Amino acid sequence: MPIISIDKVSKKYASGQVALEELSLAIEKGEIFALLGPNGAGKTTLISIVCGIVTASAGRVLVDGCDIVRDYRAARAKIGLVPQELTTDAFESVWATVSFSRGLFGRPADPAHIESLLRTLSLWDKRRARIMTLSGGMKRRVMIAKALSHQPEILFLDEPTAGVDVELRRDMWALVRRLRDSGVTIILTTHYIAEAEEMADRIGVLRAGELIVTERKADLMKKLGNRQLTLSLQQPLTIIPPELAAWALTLEADGAQLKYTYDASDEQTGVPALLRRVGEIGLAFKDLSTRQSSLEEIFVHLVSDRQ
Repeated sequence: MPIISIDKVSKKYASGQVALEELSLAIEKGEIFALLGPNGAGKTTLISIVCGIVTASAGRVLVDGCDIVRDYRAARAKIGLVPQELTTDAFESVWATVSFSRGLFGRPADPAHIESLLRTLSLWDKRRARIMTLSGGMKRRVMIAKALSHQPEILFLDEPTAGVDVELRRDMWALVRRLRDSGVTIILTTHYIAEAEEMADRIGVLRAGELIVTERKADLMKKLGNRQLTLSLQQPLTIIPPELAAWALTLEADGAQLKYTYDASDEQTGVPALLRRVGEIGLAFKDLSTRQSSLEEIFVHLVSDRQ
């Protein structure tokens, strides 16, 4: 059974704005699921509904078998949420606010767990500092510590590395990997698509409140990605030889490179025949390289295709 089951969830505001349109999604235990989409696509609305912060207009959400409306407390206790906004208790110490968050979920005091969290997030030296005295990056670390204080089975990260330094981003993803290895399910939204490409097991793309694709990352990149073959020539060309017209090549770098774009999933790519033909016409090249489409390129293609 999926750890999160979202069934035909819609959200329509009183103004008439539709934020989500009959969205269904199943998330498996222990996976890292990346939710991508342009601003206003409905990512934060969806997370807020699953976390019980926003009420859906229609549909049903189960968290580890618990209905998010009927069994709110049981469902919410399984979830940790790191929101986009830095909302912390400015006058409290780091230790106090993280410990208090644990108590909110009815968990008994566990100083060893809180200490471990603070050390993992490089907050131990700041444990007595008031939140108001911390930098933005440190406040973000406190938000993560609060979300993990009650040892949730599911962690939502809503734009977790927006506006943070490179060091925190690196620490953050190391922590995410460790959590996943311990069995925690991670759902993240991010503008840093390269991070989703590196971290996620599965990708969902939202556009205008609709889930337009859900695929395992490897399958998505194989299905929708292109490969590009680049031949760096010994001597620049001014035109593409007519003998190579069948491959729809482009000439770049002031005639020094021939580029051939092909479907990565197609077994008959045309590359062997192209290289044979290049040899037959005596066109010399000094280097050959290939490049796979990035997830960012696929994302832009998916979103723009549906506008």
